[in-house]
This record gives sequence, C-alpha cells and structure tokens, in this order.
Amino acid sequence: MILLDAQLTASEVLRTFHHDEPYLFLGAAFTTVGIVAGAFCVLRRRFDALLVWMAVFAALYGQRAWLQSDLLRLLLPDKSLLATLRSVFDFLVPIPAFLFFQSAGLLGRHGKAITSVLCSVFLGLVLATLVFGPQDFLYTINNTVVVVALLALAVISFLRGSADRDFVVVRGGLIFFIAFALWDNTIGALWLPSKIEPYGFAVFLGCLGYVAARHTLERDVELGEIQKELELARRIQISLLPAAFPESKAFRVAARYVPMTSVAGDLYDFLVADERQAGLLMADVSGHGVPAALIASMVKMAAISQRLLAAHPAELLAGMNAALCGNTQGALVTAAYVHLDADARELRYAAAGHPAMLLLRDGIVTEVAENGLPLGAMEQASYSGKTLEIRHGDRLLLYTDGLVEARNGQKELFGEESLATAFRDTAGLTPQEAVDRIIAAVEHWAKAQDDDLTALVCDYLGAD
Repeated sequence: MILLDAQLTASEVLRTFHHDEPYLFLGAAFTTVGIVAGAFCVLRRRFDALLVWMAVFAALYGQRAWLQSDLLRLLLPDKSLLATLRSVFDFLVPIPAFLFFQSAGLLGRHGKAITSVLCSVFLGLVLATLVFGPQDFLYTINNTVVVVALLALAVISFLRGSADRDFVVVRGGLIFFIAFALWDNTIGALWLPSKIEPYGFAVFLGCLGYVAARHTLERDVELGEIQKELELARRIQISLLPAAFPESKAFRVAARYVPMTSVAGDLYDFLVADERQAGLLMADVSGHGVPAALIASMVKMAAISQRLLAAHPAELLAGMNAALCGNTQGALVTAAYVHLDADARELRYAAAGHPAMLLLRDGIVTEVAENGLPLGAMEQASYSGKTLEIRHGDRLLLYTDGLVEARNGQKELFGEESLATAFRDTAGLTPQEAVDRIIAAVEHWAKAQDDDLTALVCDYLGAD
C-alpha cells in the first residue's frame, strides 16, 4: 500500500512537472534575462531607468512563473506560505512594469502621476496581503486595476502615431502581451482558467531584446566613430602645442601637459624663442572636453595675431582680449605671459585672471603677480605689466589652476604652499625633470584628476 502511494505520488509529480515544464523554462529564462540586464547596468556604472526596470520586471515575472507552478504546490509543505508568496509576487510584478512603461514614454505626459498612483495601489495590495493573508477581494482590485491600466495603455499606444521602427516593434510586442494578460485577467479568471500570459510576455521581452540589441550595436558603432574623432581632435590639439624650445645659451624651457580628457582647454605656447629672448604663454579655458579645446585653439590664434607685441605683455593680453570678446561662448579664459630678455637682464610679466607665476631664486620661492580680468570678459579691459631683474640661475614656473585645486580623499586642496614646496624641491633638476616632478607630486596627492594639469618651467642661464 505504501509502495502504491509512493508510485502514485511519483507519477503525480512527474505528470505535474510535464504540465508545468513550459512555465518553469520560461520562468528560468525570464529570471536569467533580468539578472543579465541588471549585471549590465552594474558594469556600466550608470543608472539606465529602462534597463533597470526591465531587469526587475523580467526577474520578478520569472519568479512569479515558478511560484505559480503546480509542482511547487506539491513540493512545498506550507501551503499558506506559498499562497502568500504567490499573492505578493502577483501584486509586485505590475510595479516595475508600469515604471518601465513610464520611463519609455508610453504613458504620455502624465505618465509620472499615473505611475505613482498605480504603484501606490499595488504596494497597498502587497501590504494588505502580508497583514491579512491572501484575499479574493484583493485579487479583484488587482485584476480590475491591471485590466483598466492595460486597456488604457493599449489605446494610448494605438493613438500615438510614430514612424520610428523601435516604437513600432515595442508597441507590437506590448499589444501582444496586453492581449494575453487581458485574457488571463478576464476570461481566464472568470470562465476558462488559462495561463497564456507568460507566452505573451516572452514575445514582448523578445521585442525589447531586439530593440536593445539594435541600440547596443548602433551605440558601439557611434562610440567607435566618436573615439576616432576624439583621437583625431587629440592629435590636432597636440599639434597646436609648440615643439621643444630651441637650444639656447640663455634659456632652458620644458613643459608638461596632462589633459583630464582626450582634449582639453589648457594651452601653452612660445611666442618668442631664440638665443636672447623667450616669450612664454600659459592659458586656461574654463570647462573640459571639445568645447574648451575649440576655444583654446582660438586663444592660440589670438596670441599669434598679437605676436608683434610679444615684448610688451600687457599690450599683448589687451590685444588678445579684443580678439576674443564675443567669441568664447561664455567660457572664461585666464592667461599669463612673460617675456624674458637676456640682453636687458629683465622679465616683463602680465596676467589675465591667472594664478601667479612662481620665481625660484637662491632656494626661495616668491610669487610674481600682476593680474587683470580674464580674457574675453569685457571688451575694454586693460592690463598692467610688471618688470623684474633676472639673475643667473633663476627658475620660473607657469601653471594652470588644476595643480593647486587638485583634491585628495579628504577633499583638501593641494594648494599654493604645496606647489611652492614641490617647486623649491626641483632645484638641481633639469627643467624637464622639474615639470615631471611637480606633476607627479600633484597626481600623488589627488584622489582623481578633476582638471587639466599643465606646468612650464624656464631656467635663465645668464647673459653670456
């Protein structure tokens, strides 16, 4: 008798498994799709509402398919727990579904308000189930809300005309899913018990997968083109920077440029570079990326156009300001320019809203500051210059504010004092070693690079 009961039980389990086999397979497939989509979001490190809600929707729907299987009812001894779980998942599944529809723009301009109301209703049903247990009237409320919402969504989808292929594909899958869901929630719930909704969801998920795959391929192609264009822009911008300062008995000059992105807004140039004179320009355009790089190229052209004034820093900056006014699209441009004359043994310096130049002499670092308004800010801006004697062994540092504004993990600035210390420690190094040491000190301090880093060091070797 016991053997017969065991055989009957095994036979019943096998028969139930074969009956539930399609739903178990679909449940596993939906859950896998949800996990993969969620993992993709994590790997991208960016919240994509469509992908996130599709992942949650698919995963919950897959678990719901498993919970609704008759096989689980046979294997799980606690029938009340299973009934509660089924009800909870039945009421939870519509929440990510309507959040997805709202994120996709399928609910119209009032989608956010509609979604908030619907999600509140479904959450209320979940709480009521957890407090009072599964109740028929809760399912009546759920089915009524789902039917009305899906019918409204179907009507909105049909009324909204669009030639967009993705919208047509998604709408087709959505209508297919809605039709099957409506059947299960009306005819299937009242007269002819059925479970065809998962097949409709499989079609809908397939449509979403097609659109997602096509978008991914298109984004990959577009990203590849953008990367090529950025690389070309980077090479063009690098070509705008001057070659190495020519060999000179009076000067040794080196610069280091570390952009935050492929292209950036920092710029340095040698407007004069010969045996007896050096005209060194440092400029910084606010912002990052391509817009800043384009304006930086304009700054270079403005500087070249004023090259005849290279020996007069204040006049040169005034001319650059006039050329840039009205052309910087609201971006701020700071600049510093120094002209060194070995015959006169003097330097002339002027700046436009730029950090002060540093002078290292006999182991002591001092600031050389003479500032005016940033370039392009006001058409009639005027600038004044400062003239200083230069001595054998003097070392100058021009830099952009990315160095002093670099922050560590505690959000502390690298600051002027640390920069002065790093600059002082370069005594005895070549100019190239000096700029490398300074940039390395900033990079070691900073948790991450938040701005472009540019430094230029010039040594005065004497008049002979």
